Amino acid sequence: MSFHGIIPPVITPINEDGSVNFDDLASVVEYLITSGVHGIFALGSTGQVAYLSEETRIAVVKAISTTAAGRVPVIAGAMEVSAPGVVRTARAMIEAGADAIVTTAPLYTINDEAEIAEHFRMIRAGIDAPLFAYDIPVRAHKKLSPKLLVQLGREGVIVGVKDSSGDDVGFRRLIAMNREACYPLALFTGHEVVVDAMAMIGADGAVPGLANVDAAAYVRLWNAAKAGDMKTAMEEQEYLNRLFEIVFVATGRSGDAAGVGAFKAAMGVKGLLSSASLTAPLKPLDAATLEAIGKIVREAAPKAA
Repeated sequence: MSFHGIIPPVITPINEDGSVNFDDLASVVEYLITSGVHGIFALGSTGQVAYLSEETRIAVVKAISTTAAGRVPVIAGAMEVSAPGVVRTARAMIEAGADAIVTTAPLYTINDEAEIAEHFRMIRAGIDAPLFAYDIPVRAHKKLSPKLLVQLGREGVIVGVKDSSGDDVGFRRLIAMNREACYPLALFTGHEVVVDAMAMIGADGAVPGLANVDAAAYVRLWNAAKAGDMKTAMEEQEYLNRLFEIVFVATGRSGDAAGVGAFKAAMGVKGLLSSASLTAPLKPLDAATLEAIGKIVREAAPKAA
């Protein structure tokens, strides 16, 4: 199975009563696939994985996998506090149709690098599917070093990395070390605004939450970059960067509410989502914020579009 290109971390549509809107979820997945994405990442930060019960998360993976129907790989996020917990959830997600699993360094515990490596080894030994490492220290409170990740790749423990660390120097070092090790890993940036640059220096793909709002633009960007047309890639990136301003509109709100809430609001403006509701305890964005997000969405696109 090839993991590459644009793999959006799909949002989880929520009804006003807090339940998952599975009709909207199927529609969003179909929209992403028909836009040309190369995979689907279920239940990441954008999918609000930490706010959903295990039962709901398994149902979400099943719904996404059913809609995808093998057209693109589905990578599911199994985020738990221990390796046995990750294995339990991951097995259920694989049974529900996930093609691969992604997980973070151990949550809550205080571990050194050797213990973190063993954590990933325990998970890989317990599941029958490819495993990705999710490097997101803002949530896991640990930075996965390039040396550790490449070593785990060499061992066959992990097949790839989603880098949402914000450490672009570290990501470039990871690309270089991965190349020197004969490419054991597929490397994905989680940053919306530097996909053109990361494609140019050797990333294998991107997992941008903003792709929920305009997946086709990211696909055009990626295809242009891979074809060596960096002018077109940069133009698409500049448009997407204007669109990304939606996440900075809400003030005095949590990062989850401001970011995921902005994505959902923008999708509503474009007719991709029937409700911008968030999971409790997150409160909806106010009317003024929604209006400002709508204005950015309408004005961001190039005049010729």
